[in-house]
Amino acid sequence: MKNHKGLRIAITGATGMIGRQLTSTYGTNSNRLTLFARKPFQIHQAHKISLWNPDQRLIDVADLEGQDVVIHLAGKNIAAAHWSETHKRGVLESRVHSTELLSKTLTQLKQPPKVMLCASAIGFYGNHPSEEELDETSPSGDGFMADVCRQWEAATKLAEDAGIRVVNLRTGLVMSPSGGTLAKMLPLFRLGLGGKIGSGEQVMSWIALEEIPSALLHIVQQPMLSGPVNLVAPNPVTNATFVKLLAKVLTRPAFFGLPTFGAKLAFGEMAEELLLSGARIVPRKLLESGYQFGFPELEDTFRQLLTKTA
Repeated sequence: MKNHKGLRIAITGATGMIGRQLTSTYGTNSNRLTLFARKPFQIHQAHKISLWNPDQRLIDVADLEGQDVVIHLAGKNIAAAHWSETHKRGVLESRVHSTELLSKTLTQLKQPPKVMLCASAIGFYGNHPSEEELDETSPSGDGFMADVCRQWEAATKLAEDAGIRVVNLRTGLVMSPSGGTLAKMLPLFRLGLGGKIGSGEQVMSWIALEEIPSALLHIVQQPMLSGPVNLVAPNPVTNATFVKLLAKVLTRPAFFGLPTFGAKLAFGEMAEELLLSGARIVPRKLLESGYQFGFPELEDTFRQLLTKTA
C-alpha cells in the first residue's frame, strides 16, 4: 500500500468481513480511522469508534467532519436467513435508509469528504448467459437483488448532487476462507463432498478479499473514477470451473453436485438469485484506469488463500 499515509477514513459496517479487512490493512499505516458501528466493539485502541443507529436516524455528525474518505459498507446480511418478505424488507431498508442518512449528513458538513465509496453488488445486473460480457455501462437486470442495488445506489444521489465524488462499488463474490461463499463451501470440499450447483454454467464474478483495500485506495487516488465501479477480478469463471479449481487445489474429488431442484427446495428464491444465477462481469473502469490486480486468476488465488489456512 503506497501513498495513503495520513488519510482520514471513516468506515461504516466496520465489523463485517470487508470492514475488518479494510481496518486491518489501513490501520497499519498512519491513517486516522473512525469506525461507525451500532454497538461498541473491541478493536485497536488507535481507532475511534463512533456509534450510530440508522433505524433511529442517529449519527455523530462531528465524527464525519473533515474526513478525507467515507467508506459505507453497512447493511443486513443477505444470506443470513431464508428470503421471507420480512427478511427481504430488512435487507432493502438497511441499505437504503443507512445510505440516505449518511448521504444527507455529508451534505450538511462544513468539511465534507472528498470521496464517498458506497457498497453495492453485481446483483445489479441480474442473471445473464455465460457468454455475455457486462461492464459498468450495462443496464440493470431483473429480480430482488437488482431492485435492491438500484435503490441502494440511488440513495447516494444527495451526496453526489452536493459535489461529493461518489463511487458505487458493485462488488462480486468475495473470496476468503474466513467468511462468505468460499468459507461456506470449504468444509464440504475438504471432505470430498463438493460439486457444482445446478447446471454449473452460471458465471461467478469474484474478487479476493485481500484485493479490496488496494482497489479502493486506487479508486480514491483516481479522481476521474465515479459512479458505478465493478469490484471484481478480470477473470470470472463458471460455477463448474470454480468447483473444478477448488477441488484441484484441495486435492479432493468434487462429484457431489447440488441439483437445481434441490437448491430451490432448500433455499427457495434465494437459490434462484444467489446460487443458480450469475453474470460475466468485467472490471472495465478499474482496468482502464491502470489498476493492476494482485489476484487476477482464481486458481492462484485459491492457492494463496488456502495455503495460509492449511
